[in-house]
Amino acid sequence: MAAITAADVNKLRQMTGAGMMDCKKALTEAEGDFEAAIDILRKAGQKVAAKRADNATSEGIVLVHVSPDGTNGKLIALACETEPVSKVADFQNLAMALMSTAVATHAADKETLLATVQGDGRTVSEQMVELIGKIGEKLDLMAYENVTAERIVSYVHSNNKLGVLVAFGQVGGADLAEVGKDIGMQIAAMKPVALDKADVSAETIQREIEIGKEQARAEGKPEAMLDRIAEGKLNKFYKDSTLLNQEFVKDSSLTIAQLIEKTQKGLKITSFKRIAIGG
Repeated sequence: MAAITAADVNKLRQMTGAGMMDCKKALTEAEGDFEAAIDILRKAGQKVAAKRADNATSEGIVLVHVSPDGTNGKLIALACETEPVSKVADFQNLAMALMSTAVATHAADKETLLATVQGDGRTVSEQMVELIGKIGEKLDLMAYENVTAERIVSYVHSNNKLGVLVAFGQVGGADLAEVGKDIGMQIAAMKPVALDKADVSAETIQREIEIGKEQARAEGKPEAMLDRIAEGKLNKFYKDSTLLNQEFVKDSSLTIAQLIEKTQKGLKITSFKRIAIGG
């Protein structure tokens, strides 16, 4: 059996980033063959990933990137199991590498990003599995959004666990930095489920109607009144839960629709994306 020196262990550690004991164990098992040792470390990552596949990932980091011309925005949420791991350099470097890959490739969706082949010949997903083996926790690319519009404004909450992209159209040269941030903060705080009434799914509408009827029935309202009461509750839902119909948090005399019209006549919000880790 080949003698495993401290220099060999350190060399493998520099190549893989794995811990010293893991590197020594892998080299011993591989009888000094570095390529075989690397494969052993990768398989160890796969085993950890499989073992922890059902674990909850309620910590992590959200990153945002807006192109220099302001027409494209990307959001990434990389999640892990515990807060200490979310703060280690390897985890944060992985998140930044994911964003760099997304920016370079303009990956359309999460699946495409995970399947992107990196410079070392491995996919993003395979690199994540290797880091799972090193860190010993489940890691999850929880969400990835890629939005293109006439103008994109972003907002990231101070804890770096919540990010928003707001897409605007018919900008007409308006400076949207301040109002865009205000609307991003509104979306972060108020969690709208859709942009406007027409964007709410039929399933959600039906669920809200049924909830309204059950609440009225529990309050002893006559059956003949249930539909009308449920319709009223649905309108309240639209006001509370669709962005354009929400009251502006900073000025309750305005809805968001009125705010953007006041900012620039004809200005439109074409879409928004909200990503949050842990809630």
